[in-house]
Amino acid sequence: MTESLLKVSELNGYYGRAHVLQDVSFEVGSEPVAIIGRNGMGKSTLCLALMGLLPSAKGSVSFAGEELLGRPPYTVAEAGLGFVPQGRRLFPSLTVAEHLRLVSKGRGGDGNGRRTVERAYELFPRLAERRKTGAGNLSGGEQQMLAIARALLLDPKLLIMDEPSEGLAPAVIEDLLEAIRGLSAEGTALLLVEQNLGVAVAVAKRQLVMVAGRIAAETTAEEIENDPEAQRRYLGVEAQA
Repeated sequence: MTESLLKVSELNGYYGRAHVLQDVSFEVGSEPVAIIGRNGMGKSTLCLALMGLLPSAKGSVSFAGEELLGRPPYTVAEAGLGFVPQGRRLFPSLTVAEHLRLVSKGRGGDGNGRRTVERAYELFPRLAERRKTGAGNLSGGEQQMLAIARALLLDPKLLIMDEPSEGLAPAVIEDLLEAIRGLSAEGTALLLVEQNLGVAVAVAKRQLVMVAGRIAAETTAEEIENDPEAQRRYLGVEAQA
């Protein structure tokens, strides 16, 4: 494994009395990592905990040697973590351009960092074509592109994506995968949280399996692709070609 950028140690998370995350520990370096598992296993709760959006979290989340757990979400983002939430969480009435301009202006304009609005349009040309369209009128694939572009404008060192393929057609997923692999090639570290095994193995060689709030197993893309029994046990279905 490459040198660790993110170190999660004995992370526990709660919703009231429900103990959702249970002693979760793992590390992420420069190589992409995928966390796979069925719905309801705590994957999205883990994302919220990493981003400072789960106040009840306990344990340790260290990023580039800096402890982040317990800090406000905006300082977590400032430290270099970008987040693409499940469901995209866009403002339906704002246009593509307005979404991107809000983030760009919030960090001081287009002159800072590697990521600019124009580079976002280069990565996702469809967004450039739809820049005057409200987010509520975009297709699911276009909304996901916008959610990713918005996160990238913060110039993150590590991008966390929660179920980016959810609800998308196979052809749209292929385009999205190409963009995600391009980000990795450019040097952006990736933590991909997915139920879709085909997407997870297309992005990351290293696969962490989450079951009932715990990291139950660590495997590789090749190993789990060739193990139908593990697919059924951990995901309930076999990977689609």
